[in-house]
Amino acid sequence: TEDKHHPQAHVDIYEKQLVPFGLVRFGVAPDHPEVKNVINTFTQTARSARCAFRGNVVVGRDVAVPELRAAYHAVVLSYGAEDHRALEIPGEELPGVFSARAFVGWYNGLPENRELAPDLSCDTAVILGQGNVALDVARILLTPPEHLEKTDITEAALGVLRQSRVKTVWIVGRRGPLQVAFTIKELREMIQLPGTRPILDPADFLGLQDRIKDVPRPRKRLTELLLRTATEKPGTEDAARQAPASRAWGLRFFRSPQQVLPSPDGRRAAGIRLAVTRLEGVGEAARAVPTGDTEDLPCGLVLSSVGYKSRPIDPSVPFDPKLGVIPNMEGRVVDVPGLYCSGWVKRGPTGVIATTMTDSFLTGQMLLQDLKAGLLPPGPRPGYAAIEALLSSRGVQPVSFSDWEKLDAEEVSRGKGAGKPREKLLDPQEMLGLLGR
Repeated sequence: TEDKHHPQAHVDIYEKQLVPFGLVRFGVAPDHPEVKNVINTFTQTARSARCAFRGNVVVGRDVAVPELRAAYHAVVLSYGAEDHRALEIPGEELPGVFSARAFVGWYNGLPENRELAPDLSCDTAVILGQGNVALDVARILLTPPEHLEKTDITEAALGVLRQSRVKTVWIVGRRGPLQVAFTIKELREMIQLPGTRPILDPADFLGLQDRIKDVPRPRKRLTELLLRTATEKPGTEDAARQAPASRAWGLRFFRSPQQVLPSPDGRRAAGIRLAVTRLEGVGEAARAVPTGDTEDLPCGLVLSSVGYKSRPIDPSVPFDPKLGVIPNMEGRVVDVPGLYCSGWVKRGPTGVIATTMTDSFLTGQMLLQDLKAGLLPPGPRPGYAAIEALLSSRGVQPVSFSDWEKLDAEEVSRGKGAGKPREKLLDPQEMLGLLGR
């Protein structure tokens, strides 16, 4: 937005990965290529003469935020929520327990997760959490591997999925059907997954028909689809698809994780103990409280998908550890003039690409308002020239957008043979080598 509304603005984008596009590349599921089309818009922006990409630079380590603030008129922090919320239960550290964030990073080729090597030799997996990420992970675990062969999933992940023995995936939530966080598109994809049938307990949906009259339309449509799937006989098309189904997925409601149960030798996860819950309050605000009952669910794989959280980036930047955000007023960082934030680090880890884009436009507008009002430092600033000198003295080698375009061409050419859109490069050293560094 800066470019459109300010014809003299120069924008430098600092990124800790060697490659651009963040969650669009490393978060969006490989079987959702249409969602990645936003990369085309990003690429147009990055090719502007007034915009520069500086990859392989870790802000807070390679360069401090005060150093950036001294070199630029304004600095915007949009570094998202790269940590996962821990379960904080016994047994969480056992082999076979992973965060959904790391699992997604593994199949999407995030360099830091390339060694994950999940063991998929068990027949039951449990996913804790009922948001879109939970459904993405369930869908990737249950999709016939031949349906993923033409996506940009990594070859390593595809190899592990081909050997997978996982037959049943339980998606577990503390609250009820009216509080699930996934959207109807993701639910529909699960219901229509080839070779897979849904297991929903009609008892979980008793009395819901009357209670959804007054809920907002998206929630109503979602709940109606859940209700139909749970209570109606599948239609001919669905029945034909589900009859030979060797795999299944199910939603378990009113269950909160209490402990990961170890195998007899104590060496890995073999199940999960769930506290049975009931709801206090109604609708979105309802809280799950334990009833005192528990149940044990045997499984060899536990994936926790109970939310992301942001980390503090630099001691000079205020941070609210409870909310996991940078305290801000409409994107202006509290008490630090010229410093802004947008996205998940501004609002918390909710919403999709469109939400985050709208949000970043708002932050951009605030910055431009402050510029107009004379609230940003006057006079020239050195910009990248000053930072380049610092990085160079610290042995940091930034990667430019034209460097990325070389890596991009290499990925595309490696994918061609297998009929894939690309084969992602996973090793930062190999990437630097290909760039002659």
